Amino acid sequence: MEQHLALYRKYRPKTFSEVLGQDHIVKVLESSIDTKKVSHAYLFVGSRGTGKTSVARIFASEIGVSPNDLYEIDAASNRGIEDIKLLRDGVRVLPFDSKYKVYIIDEVHMLSKDAWGALLKTLEEPPKHVIFILATTEFHKVPETIISRCQVFTFRKASDAVNKKMLLDVAKKEGFELESSGAELLAILGDGSFRDAQGELQKVLNFSLGHRPTGEAKGKKINREDVEKITGAPKTTLVNNFISAIAEKDLEKGISAVKVAVQENLDMKLYLKLIIEKLRIVIILKYAPKIKDEMAGDLSGTDLEFLKGLVKEDKTGMLRSQALATLLEAYQNMDNAFITELPLELALVKIISKE
Repeated sequence: MEQHLALYRKYRPKTFSEVLGQDHIVKVLESSIDTKKVSHAYLFVGSRGTGKTSVARIFASEIGVSPNDLYEIDAASNRGIEDIKLLRDGVRVLPFDSKYKVYIIDEVHMLSKDAWGALLKTLEEPPKHVIFILATTEFHKVPETIISRCQVFTFRKASDAVNKKMLLDVAKKEGFELESSGAELLAILGDGSFRDAQGELQKVLNFSLGHRPTGEAKGKKINREDVEKITGAPKTTLVNNFISAIAEKDLEKGISAVKVAVQENLDMKLYLKLIIEKLRIVIILKYAPKIKDEMAGDLSGTDLEFLKGLVKEDKTGMLRSQALATLLEAYQNMDNAFITELPLELALVKIISKE
């Protein structure tokens, strides 16, 4: 049934015009189709959930390849030389009812060394009716000999702004009114992946459906607090308390907020990212107040008033770009910290003790 279909499948782009955030790739591919200068080997590079497979399928469709002549292979489970030998045998067979046969090989970096060698032979002298589209999240694992025979396209991570708009659109199509600041949080949780952001949205919608009174019509509103509760994201108060601690030069208050976040088993990197996002808004409110209305859409009314109050009270100029730079440095260091909250605590000490 349709309601059980995963959102990322239901709203997967089916035409180039529906592809989000990859205009630099779409334009080149469309141009190559229009000028009939289609390459025989492409390498799509990018992090998960950025649209590599979707674009490959759309490209195949646009050049007139029928489902009978489109082959999708997961290299993670078909990584050996025998698998590639079977592929090479199949490549020689002419298409059923299309001009081309298209082979999409996903997670291609998983191929074994021998399999790479076998694939290389096919890429060196591909039959005219075959097009390979290789997709990978780990470009550095693809041999240079393969890369040199492919037209390489690098997919960008989805920006929070693009992801947010997509989430608002999908929620609306599903009959929900998602609050702007809730969509902002879901976009951040998606971390550059359309698929992951839609996965988080699915959790929220499924929970809301399960807790909707019987017979209630569509149009249920979902606010940021709902998103925080259902996804386990750090609460707004914990983020605000940390930023207040900087403004008030209150080290104990800041450390206490971090301690509560740890006790609640929150993702420290996500917690810090939300702090950085909000501190950025504070700095913009402080130094570029004319664009206050543009920022308002990303915050609840209560949150906006709280931040405006912080700006007013920040007499010593604690909330400024130097503090933001220190937190960004801590964010970069977090992956290597054996005590995950330590970079955040050190950043707080550094910011407050500098003044």
